[in-house]
Amino acid sequence: MLVQTGSLCQWTADSQRLILEYFDTINTSPSHIYCSALKFPPSSSWLHQYYGAGLPQEVKVVRGLSAGWGTCFRTVKLDGNALACWKETIAVGLRSGSIVILDAVTGSKITVLSGHTKGVSSLTFSSDGTSLVSGSWDNTVKLWDMQTGGVVKTFQGHTNYVMSVSISPNHAMIVSASLDKEICLWDIQTGECCQTIQQECFVESVHFFPLDPHHFISISDDGKVQEWNTDGHKAAPEYAGLCAAFSLDGTKLVLANRGVAWVRNSNSGAVMAEFHMDNTNTNCCCFSPNGWLVAVAADDIIYVWDITNPGPCLTRTLIGHTNRIISLVFSSPTSLISASWDESVRFWKIGTSSTSSDAIDLNSIPYNTPIKTVTLQAKDEIVISTDLDGVVRVWDLSTGLCKASFQTPVKDFPWRDVQLIDSRLVLVWYAAKEIYIWDVEKGELLQTVDGPQGRVLDLRISGDGSKVFCMEWYFIHAWCTWTGEVIGKVDLPNIHPVDTFLTIDSSRVWTHLASEIEGWEFGDSDSSSVKHYTEPPNRPHLDFIGGIRRVRSHLPGIEDTITGKEVFQLPLRYKKPSDAQWDGQYLVAGYHTGEVIIVDCNCTLAH
Repeated sequence: MLVQTGSLCQWTADSQRLILEYFDTINTSPSHIYCSALKFPPSSSWLHQYYGAGLPQEVKVVRGLSAGWGTCFRTVKLDGNALACWKETIAVGLRSGSIVILDAVTGSKITVLSGHTKGVSSLTFSSDGTSLVSGSWDNTVKLWDMQTGGVVKTFQGHTNYVMSVSISPNHAMIVSASLDKEICLWDIQTGECCQTIQQECFVESVHFFPLDPHHFISISDDGKVQEWNTDGHKAAPEYAGLCAAFSLDGTKLVLANRGVAWVRNSNSGAVMAEFHMDNTNTNCCCFSPNGWLVAVAADDIIYVWDITNPGPCLTRTLIGHTNRIISLVFSSPTSLISASWDESVRFWKIGTSSTSSDAIDLNSIPYNTPIKTVTLQAKDEIVISTDLDGVVRVWDLSTGLCKASFQTPVKDFPWRDVQLIDSRLVLVWYAAKEIYIWDVEKGELLQTVDGPQGRVLDLRISGDGSKVFCMEWYFIHAWCTWTGEVIGKVDLPNIHPVDTFLTIDSSRVWTHLASEIEGWEFGDSDSSSVKHYTEPPNRPHLDFIGGIRRVRSHLPGIEDTITGKEVFQLPLRYKKPSDAQWDGQYLVAGYHTGEVIIVDCNCTLAH
């Protein structure tokens, strides 16, 4: 009976994660649960094991050694500027001027509020959830009725973008900050501006105290945090911070400033906790509803701390966004939602070490280091990945399981490649104007050769393992892998580094530019480099699109080059891989989330 209960719980948990991650697809076409959802559960999940024999598993999702479900359980494609939450309702302000209302559990769209003519920059719910206040780049502030979805009042007076809004806990006043360097206090009953506070700098955000309708704080772009009375007078000493947030009960205030965050007592100002981040570009922060967790976004990474213990501990580092995070909000004690410039809103499942009915086992959520490179070697039936920590892993192409892992010194170097050559795992990287060639399994340096002196754009090992190619701005260099001897150098006129990368096939190399492909044949000596015009080997009439080194506006997939139609596409959450390879049959992509996707396109296209 215990075994049956455990299996049932695992089935329920796996099914819930599957439905949430692919809610849009399943909601639109339930039958797609078989062809577009059940193929993607991680290999350790019960669903993968149960349905593995009944469904063609052409898609494999690899998540580190644990291969478990990730922390992000839902991704919605929205160009969100601002987030606000009240219970199970999420409001997302878009750059188009619309406000999308989502279900906080499923991420599904409930309704759309229309009224602003430019982007919505700030949102806040009233304490009872009946009203929503929005600030916009159209210089206005609007009050919305959440029952009808209509505009109750429009507050006009600012002469530049409204950057932030907040509503008082007694629903009597709204405070707004604008690029016109003014803070305005609005009487909700009359719709009039009852107080204007002129500032020397732009004010990035304003926040009413959660339980005090007569005080609010402002955060200026010069890093000053100031408390104010609603009569326009300063009320307390200044603090330093670029973003700030109150706990729901109003007792705590979190301030973040250039890689450091402080939790202060809202009344006394005393520091209750302090913690540091690797990234200094702090964007936004928030408290969990129970006040136990603090989340701070810095660039595209979210840090979450548990502050219930005397020594605050870093609970989770959330990686998945590919651009700056601009808004952050907790929807429950263990759920966090973020909006980013990468045009996505992500839903995260996190936990706390404190004893709580809402707490979850942190060890059940694997931490995965961002993938830097992937190498596809179909002839050897393996995929090789390197991550940000310098770990090299070898994955079985057919099962998606990790066969071996090795720690290497490549952690801090972006240009690298790895390949299995004659049963020897060889890693190359570029650092300090030198090319290093390393035996991964033995942990030995095989060769060091003088590398390019200019800006490096790509580094690859040839398909047969005999050569190392390095693309410098305007040049391609080639060396013998085993001797370090210079084999050749060719000129690359009119190169555009953003859209340029290398394709390698034994002694031949191609540069992929934005609009054309050029190729060269390298022999065994410096004098044998010959330009050629043949296309790199590929599947007839099919091409891989949407990778980090291709058109960024597409999702990774396979396109028919004759009809222009996509014949296969990965789900939204797998947009913008950090590296990808395609050989005409297999599509392999690595991601900042630590995931590696392996797709057998023969099997996919057959279905």
